[in-house]
Amino acid sequence: MSDPFDLVDEPSPGEAVWPAAIPPWLAALNTGQRTAVEALDGPVLVLAGAGTGKTRVLTARLALVMHERLARPWEVLAVTFTNKAAREMRERVSALVGPAAEAVWLGTFHAIAARILRRHAEVLGLSPDFTILDADDQIRLLKQILEAENLDDKRWPARVLAGVIQRWKDRGLTPDKVNVAEAGDLAVGRLLDIYVAYQERMKTLNAVDFGDLLLHNLALFAADPAVLEKYQHQFRYILVDEYQDTNVSQYLWLRLLAQHHSNIACVGDDDQSIYAWRGAEVGNILRFEADFPGATVVRLEQNYRSTPHILGAASQLIAKNEGRLGKTLWTERNDGEKVHVRGVWDGEEEARIVAETIESLMRRKEATPGECAVLVRAGFQTREFEERFLLVGLPYRVIGGPRFYERQEIRDALAYLRVIAQPDDDLAFERIVNRPRRGVGDATVQQLYRHGRARQISLYRAATELVETDEITGRARKSLKELMTSFARWRAMVVGMPHHEIAATVLDESGYTGALQADRSPEAPGRLENLKELVTAMAEFPSLGGFLEHVALVMENVDGAGHDSVSVMTLHASKGLEFDTVFLPGWEEGLFPHPRNMEENGAAGLEEERRLAYVGLTRARRRAMVMFAANRRIHGQWNASIPSRFVEEMPPEHIAVESEPGLWSGARTSAGGGGVAHAATAFRGRRDWAFASTAPPPRDTEPGLVLAPSRGFTTGARVFHQKFGYGKVLAVDDNRLEIAFDKAGVKKVLDSFVVKAEAL
Repeated sequence: MSDPFDLVDEPSPGEAVWPAAIPPWLAALNTGQRTAVEALDGPVLVLAGAGTGKTRVLTARLALVMHERLARPWEVLAVTFTNKAAREMRERVSALVGPAAEAVWLGTFHAIAARILRRHAEVLGLSPDFTILDADDQIRLLKQILEAENLDDKRWPARVLAGVIQRWKDRGLTPDKVNVAEAGDLAVGRLLDIYVAYQERMKTLNAVDFGDLLLHNLALFAADPAVLEKYQHQFRYILVDEYQDTNVSQYLWLRLLAQHHSNIACVGDDDQSIYAWRGAEVGNILRFEADFPGATVVRLEQNYRSTPHILGAASQLIAKNEGRLGKTLWTERNDGEKVHVRGVWDGEEEARIVAETIESLMRRKEATPGECAVLVRAGFQTREFEERFLLVGLPYRVIGGPRFYERQEIRDALAYLRVIAQPDDDLAFERIVNRPRRGVGDATVQQLYRHGRARQISLYRAATELVETDEITGRARKSLKELMTSFARWRAMVVGMPHHEIAATVLDESGYTGALQADRSPEAPGRLENLKELVTAMAEFPSLGGFLEHVALVMENVDGAGHDSVSVMTLHASKGLEFDTVFLPGWEEGLFPHPRNMEENGAAGLEEERRLAYVGLTRARRRAMVMFAANRRIHGQWNASIPSRFVEEMPPEHIAVESEPGLWSGARTSAGGGGVAHAATAFRGRRDWAFASTAPPPRDTEPGLVLAPSRGFTTGARVFHQKFGYGKVLAVDDNRLEIAFDKAGVKKVLDSFVVKAEAL
């Protein structure tokens, strides 16, 4: 395989490759940018805040190195995280210095590592034409190894084990460096053996995966110091983009290459490190000065994107993080609205207000759909916005993933429900007959097709007949018969059970939920949340048939949304993007910050959640609206909510709070005065205080329900709660009670959901 980096040969020493003239691009830089560009001696850390022009600094610095003849093009290494970023940087550098830019070692970490590895593959027992396996190939290879080890792929999914192995590689851990205890009981305690077998098998195949590219580079440098010395001397200047997102392997690789000349310039923003879940180590940027003594640190704080109010709110919010190097964004602009903080009743109203606000901006010619974005913390939040936008005809597109009803897990769940409603739906039946895996392979499905064609009946009816014969044998027959029995039972439930409860039963009894619960990939929890949101959505329709018809009509109305569409995405997907108007819904405790991140990572998880909030706010150029709901239906249950601590942490002078009447006592309205702290402080960080009910909370009859004054409960009073039983009031704060229940323990609940014991 040819090396794409070798399309431009390295010129011989003395060959003229320099442009005849350099335009006066240095004059276009502000003071901070120019300081970062001209600091060419020794290590440099450029802390580039959101919207401060980091790409301009990177390209100008690279161009200056070449303009000053401090290094020849092939003596400069510039690494990025994405091919898009690499292309953009090469285009910009080419515009500044001409054809010489083609000889720069510029590309992603993986591309540069692959280039080095191909040149020295023999050192590690590989051939230079090695194959780079994609994700599907990795899974297929691991399945072969699991089968050889007599391990059940259903119990220990290859995709899950591949994710664990990849995380080890991201941390620079070859099999001999993995702590046995860290492998735990995965694959019956044999995951380390599988890792060894996987690496050996790839070597036999002359193949590597993406994790190996950096890992093998580290092994190469350790095995042949002369190779390392060659590249240490060659790369006089190293430039790194998005340094806060580097993992351990990338960090070690960069440190080794920079040891000789020490002219490494890393550009990043510790306040935008939001990818710990995929291996990024924010500590890499935080300890830069310790790793490179005498380093110059330049802070880029002049923002060219957002208004002063947006920057003020974001800066004070992120200042609450202790693990940061510190900077404060500012702008020369003096215009713009305050950050709108809007309290609403529930998620449905949240979506309605967003749609109405966008339409209002469009009517006033102040925005187009393409200039607006909805940024959510969890993927399941998109459903209500998608359905509202479809209802009012507002064009939208989901960035970074499929629309809600197009997600694989949702399509699978809908296929089960379609078979219940219409057994002759062959497309739906074929989709889920072996999903999750139950031993019904392609050969069995072909038998069903042959029998169905011969008898002119559907696959479902063919399966019903064949499981009573000996034509299908073994595990396939047993599993298929169990599935057909289950479908008959589920269909019988339609008469007397609510259809959303049937859906939950089907997902559990089919094994679909269990398969996702066993899946340890980063995507699995989100897929489970999406399924729970699906069940929630179904409850809003009178029947199963009515819901399926609604979905069919929704999908029929989905067209190829162009660029002039509202962007809907997660906060993670929004990094690097910007919009005139940004809506940030769901800023409530129990949703954002996300409890799973805090449970798994403690204080570090909370700080990453706060960085996500910072990223969301700084996507906005002109307007930002933060929203929280008093009640949100999550996982099929209505939960009363309090505003996220992040709402409280934004400074009063930069926000304008507007709340529906009766929802948030003490909340500041747009008319001024007060604050949101009163509504959010008392139960900060707790998730067990909220009520849980499958019925929607009252709206019109009790407008002051959520934070109405206490109904006369006092400390020591005996009370009764429908879910938790009898208990004793320990503390009272407004309408929120802390109660020691006799059997359920200490809980925090709303007074509207308890009664005094003497009243019973």
